[in-house]
Amino acid sequence: MKHVIEVLRLKYAAQLSHAQISRACGLSKGAVNKYVNLARAQGITWPLPADMDEAALEARLFPAKAPSSRFVVPDGFQIHQELKRKGVTLQLLWAEYCAAHGERAYAYTQFCHHYRQWRERQKRSLRQHHQAGEKVFIDYCGPTVDIVDRHTGEVRTAQIFVGVLGASSYTYVEATWTQSLPDWIASHQRMLGFFGGVPALLVPDNLKAAVQRAERYAPQLNATYAEMAAHYGTAVLPARPYKPKDKAKVEVAVQVVERWILARLRHHRFFSLAELNRAIAALLPELNERLFQGRTESRRDLFESLDRPALRPLPGEAYVYAEWRRARPGIDYHVEVDKRCYSVPHALVGQVLDLRITATTIEVLHRGQRVALHPRHHGPGRYVTVTEHMPKTHQVHRDWSPKRFLRWASQIGPSTAEVVRRQLTDRPHPEHGYRACLGLLSLARRYRPARLEAACARALAIDSARYQSVKSILARGLDQQPLDQSPAQEALPLHANVRGANYYH
Repeated sequence: MKHVIEVLRLKYAAQLSHAQISRACGLSKGAVNKYVNLARAQGITWPLPADMDEAALEARLFPAKAPSSRFVVPDGFQIHQELKRKGVTLQLLWAEYCAAHGERAYAYTQFCHHYRQWRERQKRSLRQHHQAGEKVFIDYCGPTVDIVDRHTGEVRTAQIFVGVLGASSYTYVEATWTQSLPDWIASHQRMLGFFGGVPALLVPDNLKAAVQRAERYAPQLNATYAEMAAHYGTAVLPARPYKPKDKAKVEVAVQVVERWILARLRHHRFFSLAELNRAIAALLPELNERLFQGRTESRRDLFESLDRPALRPLPGEAYVYAEWRRARPGIDYHVEVDKRCYSVPHALVGQVLDLRITATTIEVLHRGQRVALHPRHHGPGRYVTVTEHMPKTHQVHRDWSPKRFLRWASQIGPSTAEVVRRQLTDRPHPEHGYRACLGLLSLARRYRPARLEAACARALAIDSARYQSVKSILARGLDQQPLDQSPAQEALPLHANVRGANYYH
């Protein structure tokens, strides 16, 4: 209205012609004539009355026309809901509107004008346009619910998980102990089962269970969450950090849940998580079936007509929860998971590997390719080793055991068996004597068994049951000499430098 006021001021106060006013205000002469004639018809001159502001002037000069009863005003809410369906346009809805009302229908321009006017009168949150079956928004309520242990009296708090579909506002609610990754994934599985289908996008907040590194342009998803989304054939689009309007739909849903479910349960005392979830499940249908204010539709009505037909079907198999970790195998070609060590191919020592850990398996991947798969070990023993992962030399070593060495030595003779037994028992661990036993085995291939047995007998006689002693006896041929021909050790002669046992007392 400022240009109208300026026209009136220049006309009556400055006494300018219409041509001069046109050039001064940047208006056509026709527009100047129109404004002057409208003001004259309403008896408005200059100066304006003290109580007339721009709004009052506009109401006097351009009074709103009452809608003609000849035309049917289009239903803005119905148009808004129909536009959420894929492929539906204003042109299509206008054609259907004309077919329904015939001569009482507005032209396309007025049809769109009435819809825009309705939309501008609504709240900002309602003006967001959500396609049917496109998005589900996910968050946790701020308030928690106390659960009392019936036996100990200990009080634990339960978190309230909320998921809401964008087009219909159809809402899912449940309680979990934590917001950790296992509870987060399990809540998603139950939520999608409740909806009976899968939306195109999951829109969570930036909690740790969903996003490892929150960034505005390239957020890094938690690997387990990304794998679950891939299993269900959907994608994850986290809200931008510190941008609550990105998930305004669930912000409103959380508020509704707090008012219509949690507030009604505030006087109840719960003794188990299952008991709390039963109480929530009893109130949830009422929340979804309540009519929108001023409307005849509910969340369930819109869900059945909009979202349910557009959701993708659930996969045939349930998602198996798995955690992802990264590990670098040590020189023993094993990676550690929960204090258990699992083997990988020895050629990957020093490489960074991905571990996919489920309740029953440990899967090891290198550059996206599986290189090892182990059953998850919970029994005695710390190491789980596959022979094929070991170097060839280690595989040969692994094929031996104390029983096998003793069985082989017994086939040679009692002396050989005794030498082998001492290799295995005179050390902190039997495996420490494996190398010496393998050395004796190699001697059996170079010399006849009878010679090896004789050499072991001589080594026992001189109390030197070692591999090096047996090897030396065989190399010098002493095994072929009778034991009684061995030169007896001569006593040392008395000498002033030789101290007796009494010296050390």
